[in-house]
Amino acid sequence: MRITVVGDLLLDVDINGTATRLSPDAPVPVVDVGDVRRRAGGAGLVATVLARDGHDVSLVTAVSDDDGASHLRRALAGVSVLAGTPQAPTPTKTRVRIGTHPMVRFDQGCAPAPVPSSTGEMLAAIASADAIVVADYGRGITANTDIRAALTDAARRIPVVWDPHPSGSDPVAGVSVVTPNLAEATASAKAGGSGTGAEEAGRYLLDKWGSASVLVTRGEDGALLMCSDGSAESIPAPTTNVSDPCGAGDRLAGSLAVHLATGLDLAQAAARAVEDASAFLAAGGAAALAGADPANAADPSEVSPVVELKGLELVDTADLHPDGVRLARSVRESGGTVVATGGCFDLLHAGHARTLAAARSMGDCLIVCLNSDQSVRRLKGVHRPIVSVEDRAELLLALECVDAVVVFGEDTPEACLTQIRPDIWVKGGDYTPEELPEARLLAGWGGRCVTVPFHPARSTSGLAAALAKVS
Repeated sequence: MRITVVGDLLLDVDINGTATRLSPDAPVPVVDVGDVRRRAGGAGLVATVLARDGHDVSLVTAVSDDDGASHLRRALAGVSVLAGTPQAPTPTKTRVRIGTHPMVRFDQGCAPAPVPSSTGEMLAAIASADAIVVADYGRGITANTDIRAALTDAARRIPVVWDPHPSGSDPVAGVSVVTPNLAEATASAKAGGSGTGAEEAGRYLLDKWGSASVLVTRGEDGALLMCSDGSAESIPAPTTNVSDPCGAGDRLAGSLAVHLATGLDLAQAAARAVEDASAFLAAGGAAALAGADPANAADPSEVSPVVELKGLELVDTADLHPDGVRLARSVRESGGTVVATGGCFDLLHAGHARTLAAARSMGDCLIVCLNSDQSVRRLKGVHRPIVSVEDRAELLLALECVDAVVVFGEDTPEACLTQIRPDIWVKGGDYTPEELPEARLLAGWGGRCVTVPFHPARSTSGLAAALAKVS
């Protein structure tokens, strides 16, 4: 499906660390930075998520020529970026977190920007789309008269979902759905002299914007869909444990456009989109999509032609599918079952082989999530791993039961699993599947955890100890 995203680009930076002491200069915590992650925000987040879902995505936007823009272009790999002449610095939002607790956010380059220019390629991407998502973040792209004319024409033919912004432009008339959140809807209604209840605000915005419908999103309370025919429907949201709501609206708008383009009616598409947004947040939200910046890695020597250190690292081989994410998507689209397992796999032994063979028998492909060398050191100590990540990956790929290897640099495979979205996650052990820390994550997209028998006599630690005695 060809989807065009029209909107403003932001650069989101997450600085994650720990705090165990106060600064001697002032009573503030000292944050020991663990990693720095950069991702495309705004319309870039919508485009990234849709591209990861397997869609052919074009992004109509404005891109500057500064350092922030270079990070954005790397983060948007796989998305066709169509941009006019740079008009303003890249707006950057930097969040500092201690664990999962937000501490502070710094905004740079977020002052009002002039209306960007447009090109023939940008307008052609709008005209040729199967569905359009407008992600307005108030930086002028939706105020461009040529782009507005192209969107007005497209709204007569295909689904157009418009995610508005208080500082942005009004949606063009005739779009399928406008998706303000409750605060945006009530503020706009109040400014227009209308009542500020969710339904009153929705009715006011329907008249103001001339859209076919308005979907007012209400966080954990779901959404309220109001249509131009006078109907109104409350859509509940699944119960979700959310630590960071960032990106929920972007996920919802993108999913809504896709579901409408597949032929679902408004109510069905809205209900599916609310479910998708909830699952997205349960899987970690926007923060789970960010890649660790190689410039902040503890050991730059780990970068090699085989493994690219970007948080989610893909191990390439000539004879096997190089990209576990694409492999998983392909298997799912053909109706197959995606199985994944993970671990350090340092000194591959019979216990590993049995677990891997058992895992592969449960589905149509097996993807191994492999800890990077840095990750193994943090988990096992400075003398591990014994075998480098390149060799560990090559040994795993040599096994007939392993179809792909994805290397991750974090302490847990959660971000990796969020990308692969396996149907089954397999671990060896003598505990119940519900006790696995990944169980709640898998449940977010309907997956499940399975355990296979643990073989205590076979362990890497035991082999390492035996080798140490021999040497």
